[in-house]
Amino acid sequence: MHDLVAIGEVMLRLSIPSPARIETVRQLDVQIGGAEANVAAACARLGLRAAWISAVPDNPWGERIRRELTGHGVDCAHVRVIDATRVGVYFLEFGTAPRPIRVLYDRRDSAFARLTPEAVDWEPVRRARLVHVSGITPALGPGPRGLVERALREAAAISFDLNYRAALWPPAEARVFAEAALPAARHVFMGEAEARTVFGLSGPTEAIVESLARLAPKATIALLQGQAGSTVLADGRLWRPSRTHTVQVIDPVGAGDAYVAGFLWAMLGGRGPQEAVDTGAAVAALKCSTWGDVALIDARDVADLLAGGADIRR
Repeated sequence: MHDLVAIGEVMLRLSIPSPARIETVRQLDVQIGGAEANVAAACARLGLRAAWISAVPDNPWGERIRRELTGHGVDCAHVRVIDATRVGVYFLEFGTAPRPIRVLYDRRDSAFARLTPEAVDWEPVRRARLVHVSGITPALGPGPRGLVERALREAAAISFDLNYRAALWPPAEARVFAEAALPAARHVFMGEAEARTVFGLSGPTEAIVESLARLAPKATIALLQGQAGSTVLADGRLWRPSRTHTVQVIDPVGAGDAYVAGFLWAMLGGRGPQEAVDTGAAVAALKCSTWGDVALIDARDVADLLAGGADIRR
């Protein structure tokens, strides 16, 4: 039915452009964002058959979220609409160095938090080529955690992005859940800082990747390293981006999700690990050049960037 099914929450993103701060801002920019839906939207824009499983409130904000994701090409037919609930919100304060980006969450008692495994149609999950979940969802409470646990049992193949959020749960709790999920994963994505924080890993990048591979023996392991690129373990060897891209960063939020989308699009399209690594890096770079959580790109954008990037193997 679908190439990729993503399960997770979408929130309203209310942005405070720099140099304003929360205490001085008078206007907010409204976007939508959610790690799993960001991946589904980018994959759909690149040409995959993508679906999103979630819940939204029965109000205009819930309708806007479904309409926007549908506009990106995502199948939202399996999104539940729950009456008398709300949509989660996060406030994003953009910083200028040395002041970092600041995020303030307000997501308690959202429609998604009330979604239970019994309310979900699991047939699309069973039939999907790949199901994408993240470590954000199980941190939201027993109901969302049950959704991911059920997906791990139902899906033929799992993509798991750790996506650790310190505001949601401590590293030890995130590690316990991740260690239970990783053995079932086909693809694993994790930031290098996350690997050090959650799993206590240290040493060179290669050692960190090898340690993660022992936890997820069936998976390709993608360690995301920000501006330093990524290191991927696949087919018994390490892969790194072969091209560099000059990026004028407009909005870095969602770059990791964009990498995941590009990588999975390439792998599901039958491309090899090197193409997947390069495609993930290209989609992440393109995302940083646009505003909002979702990578507003298509396959031609990716092809053009890959054709024009500098080959660092020369």
